[in-house]
Amino acid sequence: MNNRYFDANTPKVAAVVGFYMSAALVMVFVNKAVLNGSPDLPLLFLLLQLLIAVLLLHVAAMFITRVEIPKLELETAKKLTPVVLVNIIGLIFNTLCLRDVDASFFQIARGLVLPLTIVVFSAHTRTVPSVRVGIAAGTVAIGFLLGVAPSATVPAHVAPSSLSLFYGVLSSLFIAFHAVLIKSSLPYCNNSTIQLAYWTNLGSAMFLFPFVLLYREISTLEDLIHDSNWDGRVFLWGSIVTGIFGFLLCIAGLLSIKVTSPITHMFSSALRSVIQTLLGVWLFKDIMTVYVLTPDFNRAGSILVIMIGTIYYTWVKSLEAAPPPRKDVDLEAIGNRKHEEDSDDGEVTVVFGVPEEEEKV
Repeated sequence: MNNRYFDANTPKVAAVVGFYMSAALVMVFVNKAVLNGSPDLPLLFLLLQLLIAVLLLHVAAMFITRVEIPKLELETAKKLTPVVLVNIIGLIFNTLCLRDVDASFFQIARGLVLPLTIVVFSAHTRTVPSVRVGIAAGTVAIGFLLGVAPSATVPAHVAPSSLSLFYGVLSSLFIAFHAVLIKSSLPYCNNSTIQLAYWTNLGSAMFLFPFVLLYREISTLEDLIHDSNWDGRVFLWGSIVTGIFGFLLCIAGLLSIKVTSPITHMFSSALRSVIQTLLGVWLFKDIMTVYVLTPDFNRAGSILVIMIGTIYYTWVKSLEAAPPPRKDVDLEAIGNRKHEEDSDDGEVTVVFGVPEEEEKV
């Protein structure tokens, strides 16, 4: 029984989570490369990603029958406004935090997402998480906080400002809300992750455009075009690549939450952040230099703690998800007993009951 359960579900969940993590990792590092070359265009860069994702959905719908573009109805738009607003607000705060802090400190946003998601999910479902889940969440959060703990060896210009920390906290909070809202929003899209992805990207682009104008990033782009020191090809190709992988990431993230729970989705994000940090050491050698090459080894310790918390959570959830063992029923013995009773009394009534342990499940 247990083997059939895990054989049917475990590969599916692992494939979705792995797809989500891979798309997210590519997205992060290409984003990093583009923002390094064009630090004054974060919102315009984000807007282009959203528009490219919408375009790709239209192209995919022309060749793939399962990709269905939803009808743009006002009533549906009103129902999906909360999830769209939460998504774009989270993306804006996420971008502002990434812009204003060191890349390594940005990981604190993902660390705060985990406990906040558990709190939001528990409040939404009116349930209390198990003690083991709480311990796992606390372990992962401590791991992230350990990696960005203040250190006397960290230069003052690297230390994050209070405003950037505020951006990170708000980003974490809105990501937690978004993870929970997705499941409640799917029924408005015929339970289609593709349709929800279309609504989310199109709606987010519409809400983001005024902020692009407000920050005058289009004028900044025009100035950069006439700047001989600016490499526009990095921004152009980076926008295309991140638009494609942003489309894949949106689909992967929605599938991850649909197949798993919001909390499992966020813990996979935590593990992805660990891999992201390790790859950052290799691709951007300066990301962990300040922390790892100092006597306290904050960042290396945080990676270890995060891994321990994530593995422990996976083990806990596997125990909670596994169905209880069922008692085997000896049908042959029941048949023999019935035969003996028929021989003695000539008439018998057999009642097939459920074991007491199973009634309580």
